[in-house]
Amino acid sequence: MNYTELLNPQNSTVIFIDFQPQMTFGVANIDRQTLFNNVLLLAKAAKIFKVPTVLTAVESKGFSGYMWPQLLDLFPGQEPIERSSMNSWEDTKFVAAVKATGRKKLIMAALWTEVCLAFPALEAMKAGFEVYAVEDASGGTSITAHNAAMRRVEQAGAVPMTALQVLLEYQRDWAHKETYNDVMAVVKEHCGAYGQGVEYAYTMVHGAPPSRSSAGK
Repeated sequence: MNYTELLNPQNSTVIFIDFQPQMTFGVANIDRQTLFNNVLLLAKAAKIFKVPTVLTAVESKGFSGYMWPQLLDLFPGQEPIERSSMNSWEDTKFVAAVKATGRKKLIMAALWTEVCLAFPALEAMKAGFEVYAVEDASGGTSITAHNAAMRRVEQAGAVPMTALQVLLEYQRDWAHKETYNDVMAVVKEHCGAYGQGVEYAYTMVHGAPPSRSSAGK
């Protein structure tokens, strides 16, 4: 495994696990609107850089509800892999989809951290993959549960990340103009004070008109 190699759009895949209403209701370690914002930031990073993305959901009709429509809208035509197992890695369709990407670096976000992130993260590492756990785009049923799960996967070898870190690690160089404008649009929409600073610099320093475009389109 090579955790010192930086992430790029050619060596990684992004995995979204169980971003569904019933699972969201149980999140208590992070403000749920903040969680929602961070997940969309991560999803838009994957879309901008054309990174292979795996979507999976558990018991959509029987318990959890359908995956967030705002997340699905970013990947039109891609159906979430439906499961019954809490552990995604026990589902053959999910494992096949991950392996089909041909990538060894798995960027994972899930609800809940202590189950739907921890279980497949441990199994994936056992199977020879590198796991990058997006801490602020995953949620647990308590602060203690979330933190304990993050420690568990980190001790097993997973690398903690944030959604913004993934976006900027993909961009890496502001001279990459083919993605620059889309990245800045996402920063302004989802990155709080950082985004406001970008907007201020554009309009007040460089004299650009106020932004009116939507990010991620």
